[in-house]
Amino acid sequence: MSDFTYETVLSERRGAVRILTLNRPERLNAMNRQLIDDLARAVEDANADPETRVILLTGAGRAFCAGDDRQAHVHPDSEDEARDLVEAIQRCTVALVQGEAPVVGAINGWAVGGGFEWAINCDFPIWADSARGFFPEVSLNLFVTGAVTAILPSLVGLAKAREMLFLGERYDAADLAEMGLAWRVVPEEALMEEAMVVAARLADLPPLSMRAMKRVLNTAGLPDLNRAMALETEATVAGFLDPETTRMLKDF
Repeated sequence: MSDFTYETVLSERRGAVRILTLNRPERLNAMNRQLIDDLARAVEDANADPETRVILLTGAGRAFCAGDDRQAHVHPDSEDEARDLVEAIQRCTVALVQGEAPVVGAINGWAVGGGFEWAINCDFPIWADSARGFFPEVSLNLFVTGAVTAILPSLVGLAKAREMLFLGERYDAADLAEMGLAWRVVPEEALMEEAMVVAARLADLPPLSMRAMKRVLNTAGLPDLNRAMALETEATVAGFLDPETTRMLKDF
């Protein structure tokens, strides 16, 4: 189980570190259904691989993930399609947050919407000093996923979470470090090197205690994670089905 192949995610194991790279650089790694499904499978496969102790998640090219790909017709046409899509997105979060392997994020360029959610889902998010992030969902008559309604307030406080989610302000890496969302900020050219150093250090820890620590911290620290994802799913499905959303997405 040392090698895996996906259409839109590169997978490479270096020692006990599994590097997963979102690989749609021509679209700034924007989320189409293939990327969503590939990432979920890639993280699940990495968690099931006995040779993988740590996951390192990054994006190819000029961005980590620029959110939904508006040219890929992600917008669903029925409630069944909407629910299937949202549950696929939430599957990524389950794999990242509730999987056994700690996840180091190497966040480059833009992390927008769902891409910002994936960055927040990482256990050790390392941001390039040039990286940026924001949530446009509410302004588009949509809703966030990725359990950020539980994770974000726990990291930045409820007042700041309101600012980020309601107003959709754009933040640079220094802002995110100050509020506790970026665990570390490094020069862009040193991003992967720094992320690999952290990942290797984690990989050297005893796997039993390391996995238990991730599991217990996330269970005790985020007790409403599954409830948050369920509520997010219903709100996002409702947003997708509102005709006003289609108009706003076209304008955006």
